[in-house]
Amino acid sequence: MGPVRNTPATVTDFPSRRGARTPRWARLLARVGLAAMVASPAASVLAQDAPQPKLPVVRLQAGMHVIHAEAAISARQRELGLMMRERLGPNEGMLFVFDEKRAYCFWMRNTPLPLSIAFLDDEGRIVNIADMAPRTEDSHCAAQPVRFALEMEQGWFARRAIGPGAQLSNPRVFPGQARN
Repeated sequence: MGPVRNTPATVTDFPSRRGARTPRWARLLARVGLAAMVASPAASVLAQDAPQPKLPVVRLQAGMHVIHAEAAISARQRELGLMMRERLGPNEGMLFVFDEKRAYCFWMRNTPLPLSIAFLDDEGRIVNIADMAPRTEDSHCAAQPVRFALEMEQGWFARRAIGPGAQLSNPRVFPGQARN
């Protein structure tokens, strides 16, 4: 659900083409996320009693499969992730976007759904996938530094024969694809 180790900096823009303007929706989302973090009380994740509101969705392509992923781009959005969510729709998930490449680790505290997490490089290529049991604090980490993690219902990747090395695509999301 949420990263065990969070970056100290907040993400203010969604990755975009080098030198290109950040899309208006991403700038607005960043401002709204920052305003929500400033306006909200300093409640800890442990005291969370409801899921975070649904976040803006980005479309990712995994071969012939379309994924509708909520984009968690601020530190608070990443911290809350899918905690307290009772269900995901078909092909729905959450994409965690970080400022820096690191070997991020995730856990499942307060998350009732069993999930699979794919760690993705800047090209949108899957580095590794881990299955995560609900309501546990076991760490599930990227095998190498990454900037993206995608959570889907457990088994989603396996049922579609999508594994490490598979490519997800959306040039607006993955900066390595925008360069090509």
